[in-house]
Amino acid sequence: MKKNTLKKLAASVLACTMLVTFAGCGGGSSDSSQGSAASASAESSGDVKTVAIVQQMDNPAFDDMREGLIEELEAKGYGEDKVKIEYQNAQGDASNLNTIVQNLVQEEVDVLAPIATPAAQACVAAGSDIPVFFTSVSDPVAAGIISDMEKPDKNATGTSNAIPVEDIFALMEKLTPDVKTVGIVYNTSEDNAVSTVESAKAYLEENGYTVEESVVTNSSEVQQACQNLFPNVDAVFIPNSAMVQSAMALVADIAAEYKLPTYASSAATVETGAMATVAMSDKEIGAATADMIIQYLEGTAVEDIPSVVFPASDTVLNEDYIAEIGITFPDGATDGATFVQTTAE
Repeated sequence: MKKNTLKKLAASVLACTMLVTFAGCGGGSSDSSQGSAASASAESSGDVKTVAIVQQMDNPAFDDMREGLIEELEAKGYGEDKVKIEYQNAQGDASNLNTIVQNLVQEEVDVLAPIATPAAQACVAAGSDIPVFFTSVSDPVAAGIISDMEKPDKNATGTSNAIPVEDIFALMEKLTPDVKTVGIVYNTSEDNAVSTVESAKAYLEENGYTVEESVVTNSSEVQQACQNLFPNVDAVFIPNSAMVQSAMALVADIAAEYKLPTYASSAATVETGAMATVAMSDKEIGAATADMIIQYLEGTAVEDIPSVVFPASDTVLNEDYIAEIGITFPDGATDGATFVQTTAE
């Protein structure tokens, strides 16, 4: 009798233990399921989009464009709660640039936002269904990024900073009317720079100037190119060549030895050493691209967002460089200009 009682008691304890264990496991599974569902629901309701900004290399102008893009997104209500910014820099390496783009495509980011021509070309060449919103591409059609500015194709659109060579050289004529020979330094592998140089040479030659050029294929060649070219010219033009712009402090040091006025294609390049330019605001062109991204995020198809040529309107002069080479300008030549000081790169 005692044995039966003990057996019944043991069975009862075991049943209770199993019930408690099962309830504990069942409760854990239920909580986990509810937590996952809640997490997924929160992620869905948040609907955070990833905008991947791709730069070919470090460059003051590119950095300003990136900052302008991010600041505009935030100002228009697209902060961290709605947009995640992923920033990638290829550090001037073309193969690295392609790898970065391929990885972003595999990550399935929501928007590719390349800055300047090489990065934009890499993003479009990837052939993904991720929309591309480029910033500061001098000639998107010639670069093969899109076929039509008004009705962009290839799932890409963005802002163009067509360099106003006529305005820049009109400024050169006003500030330094004795210039006869203009030297140009650029990287031949950058389509944007090549396009600008062709326009510059056509304008200069048509207006009676002599053009001397020195080309580079990597950053280590910039110093020698300048040293070879600068003794033979009266002024220097630095086009939108990222490789040369990134070495502007070095270029300016060499140009100063020969007391050469240096004209550039961006305000940021003047801030890092060149003497003068007529250019657009780099932050504003980045902001204009951000506005296009917002249009897309709010439902407008990429092909319905025309690519825009951003106008140049600001005359910018570097007072430090002007003082260093001891140049004086004709009366009234600098009226309306903005004066900046050299900043560290």
